[in-house]
Order: sequence, then structure tokens, then C-alpha cells
Amino acid sequence: MAKLKLVCHFHLLLFVLLFSFHLSTQLQPSESQSLLQIRELLNYPQALANFDNFTDFCDTESTPSLTIVCYEGYITQLHIVGEVGRPTFQQNTSADFLFSTFSQFPNLKVLSLVSLGFERPLPPTVGKLLSLEILNLSSNSFYGSVPEELSSLKSLQTLILDYNHFSGNIPSWIDSLPVLTTLSLQNNSFNGSLPDSITHMWSLRVLSLSKNSLSGKVPDLSNLTNVQVLDLGDNLLGPQFPKLPKRLSILVLKNNRFRSGIPAELAFLYRLEKLDISSNKLVGPFLASLLGLPSIKYLNIGGNRLTGLLLRNVSCNSDLTFVNLSSNLLTGDLPTCLQQLESKNNDVIYTGNCLSNKDQEQHPLNFCHNEALAVSIKPHNLEHRKGHRGVMTFLRIFGGSIAGIIVVALVFFTMRRTYKMGVLKEPPTRFVTENSSVTNTAKQLYDAKYISQTMKLGTSLPPYRTFTLDELKEATNNFDASTLISESTDGQIFKGMFTDGSIVAIRSLTLKRRQTPQTYMHQLELISKLRHSHLVSALGHCYEFLPDGLTITRVFLIFEYYPYGTLRSHVSGLHGQKLFWTKRISAAIEVVKGIQFLHTGIVPGVYSNNLKITDILLDQDLRVKISSYNLPIVVENGGTMISGVSSTSRKGKRHAMEVNHADKDDVYDIGVILLEIILGRQITSQNEVHVSRDLLQVSLKTDDIARKSIADPAVHKGCSDESLKTMMEICVRCLHDKAADRPSVDDILWNLHFAGQVQDSSRDNTQNSQNPPASPSPSLLMP
Repeated sequence: MAKLKLVCHFHLLLFVLLFSFHLSTQLQPSESQSLLQIRELLNYPQALANFDNFTDFCDTESTPSLTIVCYEGYITQLHIVGEVGRPTFQQNTSADFLFSTFSQFPNLKVLSLVSLGFERPLPPTVGKLLSLEILNLSSNSFYGSVPEELSSLKSLQTLILDYNHFSGNIPSWIDSLPVLTTLSLQNNSFNGSLPDSITHMWSLRVLSLSKNSLSGKVPDLSNLTNVQVLDLGDNLLGPQFPKLPKRLSILVLKNNRFRSGIPAELAFLYRLEKLDISSNKLVGPFLASLLGLPSIKYLNIGGNRLTGLLLRNVSCNSDLTFVNLSSNLLTGDLPTCLQQLESKNNDVIYTGNCLSNKDQEQHPLNFCHNEALAVSIKPHNLEHRKGHRGVMTFLRIFGGSIAGIIVVALVFFTMRRTYKMGVLKEPPTRFVTENSSVTNTAKQLYDAKYISQTMKLGTSLPPYRTFTLDELKEATNNFDASTLISESTDGQIFKGMFTDGSIVAIRSLTLKRRQTPQTYMHQLELISKLRHSHLVSALGHCYEFLPDGLTITRVFLIFEYYPYGTLRSHVSGLHGQKLFWTKRISAAIEVVKGIQFLHTGIVPGVYSNNLKITDILLDQDLRVKISSYNLPIVVENGGTMISGVSSTSRKGKRHAMEVNHADKDDVYDIGVILLEIILGRQITSQNEVHVSRDLLQVSLKTDDIARKSIADPAVHKGCSDESLKTMMEICVRCLHDKAADRPSVDDILWNLHFAGQVQDSSRDNTQNSQNPPASPSPSLLMP
């Protein structure tokens, strides 16, 4: 322990020394002169007016109009914001020379030149800023096309050109920016169709092209799996509704020329918070299930020709703050949940339909029926219309009673056909049955449909089922002590083997208060849905009853069993073999995927899982299985959440809706796991976490030799610096003291994938340079 303290103190001293050295560094004289030259070229803007040869630029206080960030004597970030309506840049000044001057900052990563009044084309010299990661030129008056030289900025992650006068097509070379995550070109004059090259921008997360003059078909965007924000509003796009990414949180397609129906897949965008498809001419049925999407807060379908019968018992997300259903062809009753939202002063607009609610102006019922009929009949269906007249003549001949029978048959046929087309398509299967109120039916159907998709992520597991107590006794030799794996105050875990040879872990939960099975029905249904390839999944449950046959004394939960060790034993264990660096990255990715599923794979999500590296098991193929997480079983006093596979006590066990940034508790735990993966030594205290985090933070500001010296010696040879640095950066961000400043789970996953990609690229380059003979893939373990 004394040795451990000595090491910690050494690391802390190193951190203080390096940090002190960093603070004392002055800006390079050449960069100071370049800044003064930029001040002159920008005609002495107020933000730079007081600078002179004696100014310590790196020590200037940031203001809304100027921010300068330095590192080791070099400028890394420069933000200059002018006054709106008072252009700074003089038209007799060379913009080409200005951007050449910016290229004198070799370490410049962020450049923002906002509201400075550039009334000229963007010069080709912008392509000289090779170190740039973020470029923001918004609210100027740049015009013409985007110069192709900008494609040279291979490190560019964010490009913002909003509120300018750029014109021509969206450049087809845009996919040559390999790590671009944000592309925002709002409020310009771009025209033509979207280039197919956009579909190859795998890193893209934000695509905002609104308020241009783009037209034509939107290419298939479904493969852009990282896109979360898609804003194509206020263009001329259409007529077909586009194919979309599955992880969208914001989708804006308003004020375009889309004429088709809403695809059923829209109801599966379970992360969608904002949907605005207003002011198009969309036809066909409105998907009422959109009101109940688990994340939806803003929904606007106004100004279309959508049809459908609304019912009072349709479910809504309680977080909805704005709903606009106006100017469509909807009939029926305004759902009760929308009336409740309206009573809370939330914006609910439904005027211009044919609803029974008259608080907002409605058309007569026949208006919506006639309009809907006109929408459905197209010119190429004239023969169908003739046939329809024949049917009506037939009905008139055979009289009212027979006509009624035929009408009923036609309605049944139409409903059956609509059901097959996917309008009402909802799988009825549920894992654990329970009595449900009519008002929750829509949400239950949505949940069932979503779970049917997420189940595809699980391993090849048998169906969740109820086990008998006799089966469990036989599998454990009547719960013999030799089968006991662990024990805690909450219960015990046994190893069991069934007659077919399958091995399971059986968690026994002793109840202090007697309950009936109905008490746990909902919790067990949720557990049955927690199936994923990176979770130790539940296979079923069993009750032990009192002699009355009605009261439960114990609940048994049956899980998969994995005897292949923990992740800790393979990265920081004292004995055995250690994982290669690439496999460590893969293991980290799998951990985060498991957590991602817990947060979003069921409704409500499972948060604050108190994850530890000892809770991460490996299967026979060294794939990750999270064995301990907050299973929704309510046990005794106050509804405490407990894990199904770990005896570790839990902290932070409140419901996700009751805790701000509940997901960030798990992000911190991910950071601790990444710390141990990187360092290759066990982290056993909070003090070690803090000291090690600070050490990583310092190493990020040094060179690759210093970084390698901190990492596990076992991975030095096979670990590229860029991959290691990416892992360190995301680890440090996860361990931020403020929960709000920690990255999202999606951010972590993206960075880990990037670390893996640059590692693979580095390995391929090394192998190509050495030109080795063909050989089998290396083992995942190091000797």
C-alpha cells in the first residue's frame, strides 16, 4: 500500500510540474505578429483594437466577441465575432491573403469568423489550414460555390457555413472529409439535388441543409447510422418520403414537396424527440403511434392531407410540449392525453380537421371523407372508378339489407388490406401476460413491436419461461452448498445444471413481506425483454409459495452462466494471459453497446447500473457479457432496485425520470473501466481514479512517448499513438466531475469505433511496409 501511495504521489507531482510549465508558456513571436496582421486586415475590429506588440495574447480574457486559446506557445483556437449589421471586413482587402495569414498558425484547430461582413467568394487558400477540426464562417455574405480546396482539410470535424449566399450544388466531393461529423449549410442559395456522395459520410452526426433551394429525390440515408440531427426543411425536395437513419433525435422535413405517405418505419425511431413534416402534401393514414414515441417532445404534421380515425384512448408521451395536427383530414375524437396536455397550457393545435371536438374550428365530417376520396383516386385509376360505379348500381338493385351486408364485407376487406400494408401492423406477442387497461393498449402494442426488433440483438436464447421449483431443485441437487456461487443479504446465487446439460446461474431472492404473483408481473415482463448479445440475459423465473398456494416467499431468476473469467482478469490480472490492444478496444465497445441497450432498448430504460469491471464477464470467444445491472424487481422496503447476477450493493437506485443525467452515472463507470483497460492495473479506490485521470489529462498534452509510458506495458508494441490518445481522451471526458459535461453513450461508442479504426489503419500500414507473407489472424490473447 505504501508503494501504491508513492506511485500516486509521483504521478501527482508530475501532473503539477507539467501543468505549471504549460501555464508559463508564452505565445510564439511569429504568431503574435500574425495576429496583429489579422487585426489590420480586419480593419481593427473592436475586439482586437487594443492589441499591440506587448500584449500577452494567451492571457487575454475571453469575451463574446473574441476568444483565443493557446497551448505550448501556439494558438489552437481563435473565435472572432463581429457586430451584426456593422461589417468589419473591408472590400478592398484580399480575403485570399487573410486566409493565408491564418495558415501561419500550424496548430490552429478551431477557427470561427462570424458576422464580419465578407462579401466575396470563399478563397481557395482556406485549404491551407490543414490542422483545422472546426470551421465556422456563419452569418457573413460569402457567395459563389464552396471551393474544392476545402476538401484538403482531412481533420475537419465540423463545417458551419450558415447564413451566407453560397450557391450552386452541394459539392460532390463532400465525402472526402473522412471525419466530418457536423455539416451545416443553412440559409444559403444551394440548388440542385443532394449528391449521392452524402450517403458515404459514415461519421456524419448532424446534417442541416434547411432554407436553400434543393430539389429532387433525397438519396437513401438509412446507412448513415450515426446521424442524429437531419434538417432538410424549407427546400423543394420530394416527392417520395426519404429513407432515414434509425438513430435520429431531430427530423425536420417541413415546407418541401413530399407527396407520398408516411412510412411505417417512422414509428420505430424510438430516440426521436422532434418531428416536423408540416406544410407538405403527405397523404395516407396518420400514424397515431407517433404520439407515444418514448422520446418525442415536439410533433408537427400540420398542413398535409393525412387521414385517419383518432380515438380517445390513444397514448401520448407525457413529455410532449407541442403538437400540431392542423389542416389535415383527421376524424374521430381528440385523444384524451392531448386534451390533458392542452389543459396544461402546452401547445396542441388541431384546427382544420373533421374531429368531434369543436374547441378549435373543424370542417364537417363529409369534407374529410370527400377530400380523402379525391386524394386516393389518381388518373390512372379511372377503370377502378368505373368498376366502383358498377358496384353502386348493384347495391341499389338489391336493396338496403343486402347492400348493408356488402358494405360490411367491403369495410372488412379494406381493413384487412390496410392491416397487411402495415398501417395497423402490430405483433401481439408478449413475454409475460397481464391484465391491461384499454387506455394503455396503444403503448403496449408499440412496446411489443419495438422489443421484437431489439430481440434480434440478443443471443440465440430459448424463449423466456416460467420454471418449476422441482426443476431448480434437480438442477442444484436441492440447492446443495456445493452449487453456491455467492451469497449476500439479498439472497444467494447457485450454479445449476439441467437434464439437457445446459448450465445456468440461479438467483434466489428472499422476500421479507409476503406478496402475490401479480405484484411482480410487470417487473418480470421487463426482465424478459432485457436480452442482448452483451448482457447476461434472464432465461426465466420461478416462484416458491407458502402452503396456501397464493403467497410468494421467494423469487428465483434464472440467467445464462459464463465461467470464462472477468474483463479485469484479462487486462489487469496478476496471472494468465492479457488481451491485445485491439481486443481491449473491442471489449470496451461491447461494454458500451450493452449499456446503450439498457438505456434505450426497453421503455423505460435501466440506468445507474453501478457498473464495475468485475461485472464484465467474457464468453468462450472473449466477447463481453455484462453480468450485473439494475433489474426491475421491487424487493421489500421502498422499492429498492437490485441486480440479478451480482451481490454488489447498489447506489443511485432512483428511477431515471427522477434523476437528472441518470445516464451519466453509467458514463462515469464506463470511464473507470476504460482507465483500467488503458493502464493495465487495478483501480481500487476513488483517489486512484482521480490521480490516474489527472495523469491521463497531462499526458494528452505531451508527446506519444509520454503517453506510451503511462499505458499498460503489455500493449506498447501493438498500440498506435492515435488510437491510444483517442481512448485516453474519451476516458478523461467520461470521468468529468460534472455529470452534465460527460459525453453521451453514443459519443463514447463513436470515439471507441474511431480508436479501433485508426488502430486497424496503423496496423495495416505497418504490415504493408514490411510486406509480410500471408498468415492466419493473430490470437486475441498475448502470451
